[in-house]
Amino acid sequence: MKIWLDGTLVDEENAKLSVTDHATLYGDGVFEGIRIYDRKIFQCQAHLDRLFASAEFLRLKIPYTRAELTQAMNDCIKANGLTDGYIRLVVTRGAGKLGLNPFNCPKPAVFVVADQIELFSPEFYQTGMPVIIAKTVRISPNMLNPKVKSLNYLNNTLAKIESLDAGVSEALMTNVDGNITEGTGDNIFIVKNGVIFTPPADAGILLGVTRGVTMHLARKLNLEVREENFTPQELLAADECFLTGTAAEIIAVTKVNDQPLGTGQVGPFTKQLQDAFHKFIRTDEQVPYTV
Repeated sequence: MKIWLDGTLVDEENAKLSVTDHATLYGDGVFEGIRIYDRKIFQCQAHLDRLFASAEFLRLKIPYTRAELTQAMNDCIKANGLTDGYIRLVVTRGAGKLGLNPFNCPKPAVFVVADQIELFSPEFYQTGMPVIIAKTVRISPNMLNPKVKSLNYLNNTLAKIESLDAGVSEALMTNVDGNITEGTGDNIFIVKNGVIFTPPADAGILLGVTRGVTMHLARKLNLEVREENFTPQELLAADECFLTGTAAEIIAVTKVNDQPLGTGQVGPFTKQLQDAFHKFIRTDEQVPYTV
């Protein structure tokens, strides 16, 4: 596999960061996970907008333009012979001195990985999947802005460990107010009485690119979408539930904490949006990222 690293395509075994990079020492950096469909970068502009917004929040200056990063991703796609796949675009603080001071790191590092990904079992896209509600609570927005897609994913990792210990693929996280926020790597939607609900930004969620696309598609289908908080009890009483994410795409949840949700099968709203999404990814339509 070829990796794009600071302007050069190198073999995977030669793609190395310094042990004093602040990404290695402190998880200091930002990233984007991006899909490739038909050799095209899906929602490229929205992903780059979020990357630059995340970096600006961390006062991390990305040493390449959007056009240069787009070219880097396309070069990596071509070098690895991908038609459909997944890109990981990462900007680290760069090598520096020991200690937290980020301004001791004079030059950020940037790399692109383009490969395949399978987040969940393919059968779950037909049957829906079970999840748990994690005991690990989502970091509050007044601690770290969850809109920042940073390299520090320890909060999500701990919830993911809970799901694996429970024998399921995903965990949902609540916030300090007890409301559902999102999964460890995906946003959540529920359907109740013909209305689609998803947590608002101030619940403590990452504003997912696929979340935005899904809301856009739902409204084009004349489906009502509301950004409102909901509790675990309201989740369990929902008619349908589905998760959205770059790697996950759109996938139904049919069981929560061993309790069937709705009919226990993939619901009609979820199926309709899955179908619309699969058609949409083959178009060039761009849905703007909103900070």
